[in-house]
Amino acid sequence: MKTLKDTSAQQWHALPIKNVFSRLKSNPRGLSYAESASRVGQYGPNELQASEPTSPWVILAAQFKNVLIIILLAGTALSAFLGHTTEAVAIGVIVLLATLLSFLQEYRAERALEALSRMAAPTATVLREGREAVLPARELVPGDVVLLHTGDRIPADLRLIEAVNLQCDEAALTGESIPVEKQTALIDDFNPSVGDRTNMAHAGTNVTYGRGRGIVVVTGMKTEFGKVAAMLQTVEVGRTPLQKNLDKVGKALAMVAVAVVAVIVVLGVFRGQPFLEMLIFGIALAVAAVPEALPAVVTISLAIGVQHMAKRNALVRRLPAVETLGSTSVICSDKTGTLTKGEMTVRKIFTESQMITVSGSGYEPTGQFYVEGAVIDPSAGLQNLLQAAILASDAKLSHDASEGRWQITGDPTEGALVTAASKVGLDKPALETLYPRRHEIPFSSEKKCMTTLHSMPKGMVAFSKGAPEVILDACTQESSASGIIPLDRIRQDALLETAQQMADEALRVIAVAYKPDAVRDDAEQRMIFLGLLGMIDPSRSEAKDAVRTCEQAGIRVVMITGDHPLTAQAIACDLGILKSGRVVTGAELSAMSTSDFDHEVENIDVYARVSPEDKLRVVTALQKKGHIAAMTGDGVNDAPALRKSDIGIAMGITGTDVTKEAGVMTLLDDNFASIVGAVEEGRKIFGNIKKYLMFLLSSNIGEILLMAGASFAGLPLPLTALQILFVNFVTDGLPALALSVDPPEEDLMRQPPRDPKTGIFTRPVVILILVGGLWSAIVNLGIFTWALNSGLVLKKAMSMTFVSLVLIQFFKAYNFRSDRHSVMNGLFSNKWLNWSIFSEILLIAAVIYIPFLQNVFDAEPLSPIESLIILCAAFTVVPILEIAKWMLRKE
Repeated sequence: MKTLKDTSAQQWHALPIKNVFSRLKSNPRGLSYAESASRVGQYGPNELQASEPTSPWVILAAQFKNVLIIILLAGTALSAFLGHTTEAVAIGVIVLLATLLSFLQEYRAERALEALSRMAAPTATVLREGREAVLPARELVPGDVVLLHTGDRIPADLRLIEAVNLQCDEAALTGESIPVEKQTALIDDFNPSVGDRTNMAHAGTNVTYGRGRGIVVVTGMKTEFGKVAAMLQTVEVGRTPLQKNLDKVGKALAMVAVAVVAVIVVLGVFRGQPFLEMLIFGIALAVAAVPEALPAVVTISLAIGVQHMAKRNALVRRLPAVETLGSTSVICSDKTGTLTKGEMTVRKIFTESQMITVSGSGYEPTGQFYVEGAVIDPSAGLQNLLQAAILASDAKLSHDASEGRWQITGDPTEGALVTAASKVGLDKPALETLYPRRHEIPFSSEKKCMTTLHSMPKGMVAFSKGAPEVILDACTQESSASGIIPLDRIRQDALLETAQQMADEALRVIAVAYKPDAVRDDAEQRMIFLGLLGMIDPSRSEAKDAVRTCEQAGIRVVMITGDHPLTAQAIACDLGILKSGRVVTGAELSAMSTSDFDHEVENIDVYARVSPEDKLRVVTALQKKGHIAAMTGDGVNDAPALRKSDIGIAMGITGTDVTKEAGVMTLLDDNFASIVGAVEEGRKIFGNIKKYLMFLLSSNIGEILLMAGASFAGLPLPLTALQILFVNFVTDGLPALALSVDPPEEDLMRQPPRDPKTGIFTRPVVILILVGGLWSAIVNLGIFTWALNSGLVLKKAMSMTFVSLVLIQFFKAYNFRSDRHSVMNGLFSNKWLNWSIFSEILLIAAVIYIPFLQNVFDAEPLSPIESLIILCAAFTVVPILEIAKWMLRKE
């Protein structure tokens, strides 16, 4: 046998069927068993191939490359060396928790391809040597002839050679919101989008209606489905802004810690103090410079955020995603089911020369009928139209009590008709019992209509629905408010113009007619026209408010859909997304060079008829522009872009397992509005992490400057190693944890997204950290010097400095609840901070006044006057920081 060419390189949709058979060296009877076995050796099995999985041990080891983790491990060892077993165990637990969380989220990300594999068809019905055979789908090869029936999952990419009323649900692959009618004729366009290849059936999609057969042209990783799998394997997942910021913090603190140890040890030895004593003290101060509780505080903040988001229908699988969403500057949203309900809805009805608007959305049978804005009662003509429409339909409407939602069984278009009829009180099961169906002329892609014949009191009546041009061509009369009137060519053209106007509004238009005294042979001739119904998958009402909120928050919303450009444009206009007025199709995007697209990407609001590669290209281009890009989606076609984006958001109801595994967040209600709540939660969490870092780093800087200042001034060290560790591990801990659950600032969602390049340490944050740290050092060094000059013993001076340092940090905890607003804004609104400060005051009092603890911490009791002096001196940090904030607001 001659070796076949690479079948994936062919444009099969553009070839006549006989040429397809010729190139694949096959025939309508299918391949022989011997030939198929030979081709399996050439092409390999028809299955998705996973790349070599990363060992769990490799993933686990990679977690310890983080600088902060390394510092914490060093702190664990140093604490154990100093004899502080409790502190060593505490840090070790924090390190273990942080590394395990990172390991689990990375390990789970590897499962995306497994979910994709589960969507492949397990078996296929094929022709082998002219006989039908049911075989494992993995045994299919190019040249096999596959038979398709309603309900089948398509096992490979097929060029259709027969299509009898064949419709396929391709939403998972293309994003198309309604089943696609298939046909067999070649398509002249050399490179149409996947959704426009109507003579092809693609692996992983489903047959929803009709039957057909096709010849396998590509299998496995060469299918459109396989291309998605390949992209999933090659897409690199970037680090989150939070991870990048914490890495920078870790590196900076590592350098500070090393410098502190060196300076303290050298100065102490130079002044004649014992080397070992100074080394131990320097190590204690170095450990104090590292915020050991940072991973714990971050983890707690994110975990609480996850709980809050779950209550708002957003389920997060990876904790850092919470913070990432808070920094999002662009949301690339799928249309169907996210911005829209994913449920076809009749919006307009034209009957008896009246255009009627219908309210309500989705499959819930509630709504009203309007003419020129005024509510009307359904006329007899309107009821006759809807009755005819549902009698000529097979869909069923039902209420799922367990989920509390209405749903349809069958074709979404027919479901919309049944729902509209229910709004006027027509019950389909009751009508079918009253007027039983006797005959049916099924829908076909050639004649584009469906007709049913029913027994009625006045005899057999035919009801027909379909494309307006087909139905009108079969009609000779029209039902009007005054009765049945003739329908001439001029009137037909006027009705077709009305249908086109409805179509221009992105409505899918269906015409309905009937014929009394009908027989099967002439049921679709000389009919009576009843009217037109225009339907669309409507935008969610709450999505419009959510888009507006995003706009106020400085977040741009971009629609990316596989649907028709006209439909996408109508929904985008309704929601307020289409700012530029520009809709770009996948074909137009493919024609753009990379440089041209990079230049235009920020000016395009809507992308329609796009492929998975297009979605990935859009996300990548936005990231190159410095945006933090979120991507929503439900289908397999969305998975690569979800994984590439900074925050991939999968749909919980309509989403496939693939998208849920590829994304880091799932919307339980498939609602775009839920994203806004998640954004707010993410912003709040980042703000709280920023508050914690401001508080802790300012405190640590104050400690370091205090010790360094005393050393340079030739004074005794103002704190013992144990006192430093006490402040670091105990006093800093609870207030920091309280700040991690601080209530959000009132104007949180009116602020623009932060620049990811600046991260946590913006100019105001750095200034406040330095001002707070410097003033703390000045006050504490001043108290220590004053106490010594006043003749107090060293132990008393150290105790006063110790208490002063703690009190200043308490005042700073309230000040650092915002880097912009005054401390008086909601001063005591954080109950956890209030309780933590109160408990810490009791703890520090115990250290100062309980004899046993005095001995442990080398402390002296303070007199009321000394306590008052310390309190007043510590309070001075409040006006100093308030002045700094006021000056920053003035800039």
